Amino acid sequence: MLHVNFKPNVLKKKSRNIVLFVDEKFDIKKQKKELLSSEFDFLSDLLKSSNLKKKILTFQINSKKNFFLVSIHKSFRSSHYEKLGGEFYNLIKDTNNDIQFTVNTNGSIIKDNLIQYFLHGLKLKSYEFDKYKTKKEKKNITIFVTGKNIPSQQIQKKFKAIEDGTFFARDLVSEPGNILHPDEYAKRLNSLKKIGLQIKVFDEKKLKKLGMNTLLGVGQGSVRGSYLVTMEWRGLKNNSKPLAFVGKGVCFDTGGISLKPAKFMEDMTYDMAGSAVVVGLMKTLALRKAKINAVGVVGLVENMPGGNAQRPGDIVKSYSGKTVEILNTDAEGRLVLADALTYTEEKFKPKFIVDLATLTGAIIVSLGSEYAGLFSNDDKLSNQLIDAGKKNRGKSLENASK
Repeated sequence: MLHVNFKPNVLKKKSRNIVLFVDEKFDIKKQKKELLSSEFDFLSDLLKSSNLKKKILTFQINSKKNFFLVSIHKSFRSSHYEKLGGEFYNLIKDTNNDIQFTVNTNGSIIKDNLIQYFLHGLKLKSYEFDKYKTKKEKKNITIFVTGKNIPSQQIQKKFKAIEDGTFFARDLVSEPGNILHPDEYAKRLNSLKKIGLQIKVFDEKKLKKLGMNTLLGVGQGSVRGSYLVTMEWRGLKNNSKPLAFVGKGVCFDTGGISLKPAKFMEDMTYDMAGSAVVVGLMKTLALRKAKINAVGVVGLVENMPGGNAQRPGDIVKSYSGKTVEILNTDAEGRLVLADALTYTEEKFKPKFIVDLATLTGAIIVSLGSEYAGLFSNDDKLSNQLIDAGKKNRGKSLENASK
């Protein structure tokens, strides 16, 4: 388990593993005050014969003290710092015993709270889902952050909210289908009321009354219920139009009567990942007390073959009033989203809607694993999303697209 503690002053003599940030040439002169004279001389000599093309170098001064030098380039963006944090975690994660590190920000070339991005990447990389392991490792890695460049409390809280939302989404996606079925999923979302979200759960009885037959049709072969759940966050006192996020929550997708091949079907527990992203986002907004109005809507179903399952050739009427002929029951995501999207537009009249879903494996064939497919009727919004992605991933992604 990873622990990060912000301590303005950690006694150097108690620190066995010290992390220092240096420039791309590994010039340690700015860190000279943080080192004993003998340590500075020893590191200087070792650096003369080291591979300076690496981003992180490790040096053992003696049996009781190690130094980690992390190279920072002037051109680094926030995403580069996150990546470095992840690389640092990979370097230290295999330790067999509890271990402590002191990240010293004195004399650091990192400015403007960018140290928090490094710690953010480190924390995100440390995520593990070992809930169901019979034997769990009880290893603790503790990071003490000390010095003058410690991020403010406000910045720390902001990143913690992002991490909590991200980890919640990852937990949901990682749960097996026999645990996180629609009934359990709806209960977990209802518990988010305690952090300030307004939650409404529409069960099958309410959905039938509303006429959401395309969503209900997907789940009718399962012994589990089908649900539409709305999550509202009102961070503004005015009644401005909210931002809307809609997610596909097929907790397990067998394909229904149009049964999928058995190979890799175990991965179909991930077919609710779109909804998990929406849920994680809404949790983050609530924890951050974001100054926006936003709504998240997820359709939760389980697509199973059974005596009451939807058949190829069936015709159902959607919430919008349009009739739909079902030719393949494994094209279930669009049926769930049809009702969810129409309801979101009609009920909340949002500024825009972003829909997230694992709709088809064909998108991986088309674009590979680096890019997500984006389809939109709003070029301005599309460009804003693409620009935000490029900004976050940095120049390396821009170059890859050329």
